[in-house]
Amino acid sequence: MSHEVIGAAIEVHRQMGSGLIESIYERCMLRELEVRSIPATTQQLVRIEYKGVVFDEPLRFDIMVDSCLLLELKAVEALHPYSKEQLFSYMKLLDVPVGLLINFHEPVLKNGISRMILPGANQTEGKRSFLLKHPRIAPHHQAPILQQFLV
Repeated sequence: MSHEVIGAAIEVHRQMGSGLIESIYERCMLRELEVRSIPATTQQLVRIEYKGVVFDEPLRFDIMVDSCLLLELKAVEALHPYSKEQLFSYMKLLDVPVGLLINFHEPVLKNGISRMILPGANQTEGKRSFLLKHPRIAPHHQAPILQQFLV
């Protein structure tokens, strides 16, 4: 799935170039994924359960692809470490195993793509669809694996 999504991001970057605001890239990515028949959702509230209390946290992820890949889109000159922490937080909250941090500001997009893997995420069969309706904090506390993606 990552390969197809990265291909979509490269196409958006080819068509739009760098230097635009993040919301434009988000809308273009959603359209490109739709054209490629890749299911994606965006900007959903994160629902958290803690000791029997459920509440909506106003943190919003950028794009969830096919319920198994989370995208955090940026358009900045230099990524702040907070961007990776933000993606990791969403991955934990939604129990998503793979995330891509994509910085559209890079002149060569492959230099702006990092992949994060959350060990132990989403290993229970049937859990994915439940979590999208009722996301919660994942029971594991393992550190993410960060990879610089090379195309």
